[in-house]
Amino acid sequence: MFLSRVRASEGIRLQLGGDLLPAETTLSGLLRLSHAELLSELDGLSKAPGTGELLCPAEPNHEIWASGVTYLRSRDARKLESKDADVYERVYDAERPELFFKANGWRAVGDGVAVRVRQDSNWDVPEAELCLVLNSNLEIVGYCAGNDMSSRQIEGDNPLYLPQAKMYDGACALGPGIRLLAPEELASLNDLPIRVTIRRGGVDVFADDTSTGQMKRSFTELVSYLGRELTFPDGAFLMTGTGVVPPDSFTLQTGDEVRVRVGELTLSNPVT
Repeated sequence: MFLSRVRASEGIRLQLGGDLLPAETTLSGLLRLSHAELLSELDGLSKAPGTGELLCPAEPNHEIWASGVTYLRSRDARKLESKDADVYERVYDAERPELFFKANGWRAVGDGVAVRVRQDSNWDVPEAELCLVLNSNLEIVGYCAGNDMSSRQIEGDNPLYLPQAKMYDGACALGPGIRLLAPEELASLNDLPIRVTIRRGGVDVFADDTSTGQMKRSFTELVSYLGRELTFPDGAFLMTGTGVVPPDSFTLQTGDEVRVRVGELTLSNPVT
């Protein structure tokens, strides 16, 4: 099932497939339910044919978190860019994963909306990621495509600059909607293809792919650590790290288009 947030003529609504859900139905409300209850609730709701402009699937109150150095390729890239390379080696091998707050839902953008590179950075890249959608019980109920924009220059200067490298206006894109999963479909997440394509002037200037099967850490592990000492009464979004990194000579430019494909979902954003 494909669940999306749209701006319809009646206002912002949830859309399931090609049908609008009742106006009072919210993603936060659905994510307060257990996985089984959520699917049952959607099955029983009244639906009306309709469509609208796609919005970021996260609601303004949602928290979006991210994972770092979950792929070998990411570890190697961080080591090369950093003046403190050993910290990435240590976190890759450590029991505790790297987790950091990425954005509030109101700060994230959806499909077709511009992402940004920082004006005080000259080495910037997208990070194509599978983003888990979690309910209030921290059960995985689905996923969306994510673009975790990053300044490699700022993070490379000092790992303590991570918040500035990762968290700024236009640094987080999610979409185009949420692929909801039944419990028996969750195993499909363990080998999901991920691809990023960057177009400039109508020409592909970078394209590469990976798979969640290349991850060092399991989704269960990442979610478990996220839930230590944190509660998410309205659910949460968790990006799971990138295994696709452009070469060191590459940086994004204004006018580029970043296309992230995760499984069957494609998220596309211009760069400004």
